[in-house]
Amino acid sequence: MSRSFTEREKQNIKKSLQEACKQSWTQYGYKKTNVSDLCKQAGISKGAFYLFVESKEALFCEVLCSVQEQICNAALEVIRKHKDKYGVAEALKLIYREYDKNNFLYKSDSTDFTILMNKLSDEQAKKIEESNNMSRQLFLSQPYLKSKVGADLAVSVIYSLIMNIKNKDILPHNHIETFDFMVDNLIDSLYE
Repeated sequence: MSRSFTEREKQNIKKSLQEACKQSWTQYGYKKTNVSDLCKQAGISKGAFYLFVESKEALFCEVLCSVQEQICNAALEVIRKHKDKYGVAEALKLIYREYDKNNFLYKSDSTDFTILMNKLSDEQAKKIEESNNMSRQLFLSQPYLKSKVGADLAVSVIYSLIMNIKNKDILPHNHIETFDFMVDNLIDSLYE
């Protein structure tokens, strides 16, 4: 007979599974993260896992979308607090630091990420694409920001800056200080 969980327990277990997934994904990648270890960390049996999520891939999709949403919301709060290009610069710095903590956000060209994407349902893949689009719009949809360049160029520059995190281990200087310097010096070229 399976054990039933209270609503509070369900919420806490779901949160524990997501946190365990996020930590394992950052440390080991998708392929080397196994459901049994996630269940141990959440304090549930492997059979109970499927009461909370339909599959390992569904959990990874939830985690990715959730982390992206949290980062976007935090960045948006910074932009709204400082309604100018310097707010954008601070938001970019926040995003970069979050990417540094969650390497799965920028390893989308890895074999590990490709394996995950190939196993996702069409609906899950669409959720990830929508989440990515939300991130792209963050710096373009603020009515009080006036871009000096076209939208595609602005998004490309911002994306390129953030993706420099892939080079962090080969830079001769601290990668966070390097990023901050680049943002502080490019922001005047992107926004009025």
